[in-house]
Order: sequence, then C-alpha cells, then structure tokens
Amino acid sequence: MCLAIPGCIVELAADPLGQGKVRFGEVLRPVCLACVPEAQVGDYVIVHAGFAISVLDGAEAERTLALLDAARDAGAAGGEA
Repeated sequence: MCLAIPGCIVELAADPLGQGKVRFGEVLRPVCLACVPEAQVGDYVIVHAGFAISVLDGAEAERTLALLDAARDAGAAGGEA
C-alpha cells in the first residue's frame, strides 16, 4: 500500500531540481517540487516518497490531516488497552 500525505511548503530553493522544504505537522522535510512548478510557499502539496505530486486545496488538506490525526489517536488509544 502506498500513502501520500499533505504537507505545507515553507521554503522554495532556487535550484533547477525544484527542491523545497515541506512541513508535516511538527516535521520539516526536503521535498522535490519538480512535478508541481506552480506551487508556492504556503501551498499544500501531496507528497509521496519525497516527491510532491500535486497541489492540494488548503481546506481539503486540513480535512485530510484531521483524519490522519484521528486515526493516529485511535491507534494510540487501542495500544493502551
């Protein structure tokens, strides 16, 4: 199973490979942005295996992140029982 998750672009590097930094909650990771040349700082992107594959509406990204948080919390609660 593959999983792509939304993250928010916080930095664009001025390089020909389209690198940038994307925030996933508390985590900041380098991401290749070459497939989404229209993306700007503050945009949400869907990231799979270190590559941003599409730009995502901010409201949709927030809904997806809330669902992922709920799944994590449910898993954590299940682990304590």
